[in-house]
Parts: sequence; C-alpha cells; structure tokens
Amino acid sequence: MSPADGGGGPLAGVRVVELGGLGPGPFCGMVLADLGAEVIRVDRPAEAGEETRHPVIHRGRTSVAVDLKHPEGAGAVRQLIAGADAVIEGFRPGAMERLGLGPDVCLAANPTLVYGRMTGWGQDGPLAQEPGHDINYIALAGALHAIAPTGGDPVPPINLVGDFGGGGMLLALGLVSALLHARTIGEGQVVDAAMTDGTALLLAMTYGFLSRGDWEDKPGVNLLDGGAPFYAVYRCADDKHVAVGAIEPQFYAALLGVLGLSQEPEFARQRDRETWPAMKGRLARVFATRTRDEWAATFEGQGACVTPVLSLAEAAEHPHNIARGTFRRGAHAGHEPAPAPRFGATPAGEPLPAPVIGAHTTEILAKATGLTRADIETLRERGVVG
Repeated sequence: MSPADGGGGPLAGVRVVELGGLGPGPFCGMVLADLGAEVIRVDRPAEAGEETRHPVIHRGRTSVAVDLKHPEGAGAVRQLIAGADAVIEGFRPGAMERLGLGPDVCLAANPTLVYGRMTGWGQDGPLAQEPGHDINYIALAGALHAIAPTGGDPVPPINLVGDFGGGGMLLALGLVSALLHARTIGEGQVVDAAMTDGTALLLAMTYGFLSRGDWEDKPGVNLLDGGAPFYAVYRCADDKHVAVGAIEPQFYAALLGVLGLSQEPEFARQRDRETWPAMKGRLARVFATRTRDEWAATFEGQGACVTPVLSLAEAAEHPHNIARGTFRRGAHAGHEPAPAPRFGATPAGEPLPAPVIGAHTTEILAKATGLTRADIETLRERGVVG
C-alpha cells in the first residue's frame, strides 16, 4: 500500500522503486504515490537521518538509504527491483548499466518489470551524454523561443515545461501505459522519457497552427502568446495584474461590455491583427485605472474570462481553490498541491509527509531481500546502507 491515509487510489497494489534523482523523476514518483502506488525511494547513505529538502515532491514515499556504487548495495537494490512492478531512474545513459542495475539485468530477473528512464536528451542521439537542465531542453525543443514578449527576450517558465510537463508527467503516463501492457500481456519493457521529446509533444497544437499558417514563428504576436489583446495580461493601478482570455466572440463581447468599449471602432474587428497594437494599448490604459481586486470584483459573474493573477500564496487562499480542495496543508506548515485528478470509485488517500531519508532501510530490505537485521546492521557499519 502507499503510505497514505486509507491506502486508496487507482494504483493501489503497484510497487515502484525510485532510484534517487532530482526534479522530474521524483515528481513522477509523487504522482504515482498520490494515486496509490507504493513508492520506495532509494537515497544516498550520506544523507541518512536528514530531513529532505523537497518536502512536497518527496511526499508519500518510504525511503531506504543504499550506496548503489557498492556491489553489495547494488545487489540489495537488484533484489528490491526483482519484486517491484516498475522502477524509475534519472541518471545519464549508461550509468545504471555500469552499476549492474541496467534494464537488461533487471528485466532478466523480473520479465514483467516496467523500467522507466528519465533524461533530458534521451537514451541516444548526439547530445545524450551532455549535461543540461530544463532551460536547455525547452530551448532545443522550440518552446523557450515562443515564450517571450514582443521584441523581448525569452522568459524561462520556471521549470514547469521541461522538468514536469514534458518530463515527469510524461514518464508517469508512460509507466502507467506500460504497466497496463505488462498486466495484460505479461511483458515488461523500457520507457525512454526525454524532456526534449516531451516538450515537443506539448507543442503539438502550436506546430499545427504553424503548419497551416496561423502562427508566426516569432514570439509575442500570436493568438496565445500575448500578442492578441484579448488574450493577454494587463497591469492594474496597484501594479498587480489581471489575465484576459476572451477568445470566443461571446466572451469578447462581454469583455467590451464591462469595460464600456463596445462602440469604439478599433474593437470592431476582433481577429484583425493590424488593429491589435491599438486595441492592446487602449486596454492597457483602461486596466491601469483600477486595482486588480477592483477589476476582479467588477468582472465576477460577467462571463468575460477575466481573472486576477494571483501569487502562489494567494492562489492557495482563493475561495474556489478552497472549495475544491486544490491545495492542502502539508506537514511542513505550508500549502501544497493536493493529489489530482479525482477518482470517483478509487479516491486517493491523504499522502503522508516525506520521510526522513533512510527511515525505512531496515524494514524494507529485511522484507524484500532476505537480509537479516544483523546483516543490514553490518552493511550499515560498512557504509553500504544508511
């Protein structure tokens, strides 16, 4: 069972071994744990006994601390993987093979295993061995170029697009798909999830627009990149912002009606790009006359697709998000996103806090590998486990 209150969720009964890593791999592990999978994270012995620095993304796990570079440590983890349904690793291509934990070895011992590999560039290709981060992967996939104001420099979208949308979420989908195949056919496989591939996939609609001439290959001049005056962000009198998404004619009409601009001639041709700069300037001047919250109150219930741009802290306190339970209070005394999506028949339990690193080493290794507690204590004294 997942370490969650009630142990529910659609993935209850699925065991996943997560081999350390940062960012997208742990995010994938969090998503699977939120949905009910039992996720066992393998951490480094040097950090055993410490609180994790990532209390949200490491929630819902158990943790064992094992030195993968030590032959006995790698052997113990091989036995752990032999009893698992899936494994997640996020090291450079070839690293797991050098440790004796590559997919060939693991699948030979567990033929129905799903072996998930998370990298930036993929398992092959000219850049496979090059280092990189989210910003590099989304740059090469074309996404970063498209996220910029007119005439301005590209703006990194935190690390949402590469690490999490094109990385960890893609790997989670790949693992669940391969698990379904394994349970249906009885055959395991390797899932090669690369952040460049995933970012490109997220651009599917944009590439579709580009191919039919509905998108200019430069930022800040298109329908969905801030170029359209009715799909943009505007600064208010208090230097906070509102987001306008009035794409469809009825929402555009509602926007103009609330702002008193329905009769102004420059707004008569919504999709005429020649008029967009003038329209945008006029809207900017209007929104600058009131505060963000005044505009939010004015547009409430008007069906104009205008919302306040909230900070992280404000979003957690918004009445809609409170009513939905979109955020929850974590054990670290702050807000954190609640598990999503929601399931009618198999609701997920409340995830438990991220464990102290190595907190479950003895318990899990004794159960999964056949090592006695005395054996594990000997390995601990030699630094193999923590």
